[in-house]
Amino acid sequence: MKSLLITSVKVILPGNEFHQQQVDVFIEKGKIAQIGKSVKVADKNIETIDGAGKILAPGFFDLHANFGEPGLETKEDIVSGTAAAAAGGFTGVAVMPNTEPAIQSRSEVALIVNTAKGNLVNVHPIGAISKKREGKELAELFDMKQTGAVAFSDGNRSVQQAGLMSRALLYAKGFDGLIFSHAEDESMAGGNKMNEGAMSTYLGMKGIPNLAESLMVSRDLYLAEYTGAPIHFASISTPEAVDLIKKAKAKGLPVTCDVAAHQLVFTDEDIVGFDSNYKVSPPLRTKADLKVLLKGIKDGTIDAVVSQHTPHEIEFKNVEFHIAKNGIIGLQTVLPLMVRAGLNEEQIVNSLSVRPRQILGLEVPLIEEGAVANLVIFDSAKTWSFDEKTNKSKSKNSPLFGQILKGAVELVINNSQIIKND
Repeated sequence: MKSLLITSVKVILPGNEFHQQQVDVFIEKGKIAQIGKSVKVADKNIETIDGAGKILAPGFFDLHANFGEPGLETKEDIVSGTAAAAAGGFTGVAVMPNTEPAIQSRSEVALIVNTAKGNLVNVHPIGAISKKREGKELAELFDMKQTGAVAFSDGNRSVQQAGLMSRALLYAKGFDGLIFSHAEDESMAGGNKMNEGAMSTYLGMKGIPNLAESLMVSRDLYLAEYTGAPIHFASISTPEAVDLIKKAKAKGLPVTCDVAAHQLVFTDEDIVGFDSNYKVSPPLRTKADLKVLLKGIKDGTIDAVVSQHTPHEIEFKNVEFHIAKNGIIGLQTVLPLMVRAGLNEEQIVNSLSVRPRQILGLEVPLIEEGAVANLVIFDSAKTWSFDEKTNKSKSKNSPLFGQILKGAVELVINNSQIIKND
């Protein structure tokens, strides 16, 4: 890695000595060699980046990305997935077990860990809670933890059996494991395709009520309290879930949650044109629901924002809405969506850089002399085009594809590597 001098950049990292200050940062041999108001470097040949008007923060970390490897590499493999992650400012991603086979044993975990070695982006596997993600029998949780799994989830499937979820929580607690809950009561959701409300009635489609999510959040909170185990709720989408989690936190329960970036901007009204790129799980909710989610981020009830990156080949999306697969690609558009939602720079950094790592028990990268450089530089005001040229994913199932977006990642540094977005 070449030495690099970043000048006049604003640091955002609550609790850091230089938080909200404009500084120069000199990076040498993959570490922060100097940082201060004015850094002088003797070597005139060192690359210099003008950071005026830009933000320097710890590299973003995504708690919820879907790569296809193993088995679904035509959707996304680790190479293309990490390229998209780096372009979006992420130096770390946690990948869900929605693969074929599922990430359900030490073999699959080791495959992910070994394949991703040497990459700028650190890839952390999330192991399946149950074998084949079928919700019937516990997978090899401890073995996966020992091999590198950072948490456990059945991905886009909710664990319907309360007994199995209770055993998973209790077992994982014994070795400091963390269970992710995808909260949806299937008997209430009924296999339906969008949010239940005025828009689903108008469009003539059966809807998924908020109750499908809040029932499962309530159940899993009871189970977590009963077992004394920590729990994380992935991609919540309803005011009822926010309220339940807020009350649980007030009781002192070790509960955390995240929300997908697209849930902060899009609503069920966007589905009026039957664009399948708006079909996601949980479904897009109403404007009133969206406002509560934003408030939840601002008051700290919602800990993190995730991409919920879910790539699909065109044949799974360019079909009628009711048969299209759920999901959009999101690694490169998290920052623009958060900017569009009106979140400030400190809220962005807390939700993308700090809290995701704390949830998993990972160290938050430091911004100080001698620290390993794990950094992102972004500009909240800069615009860029999300198109064939800039898209790094194998897939392009996003309603933002072809649009000019505000909020640009300019540079990421990690593992003695640098990637710049032109």
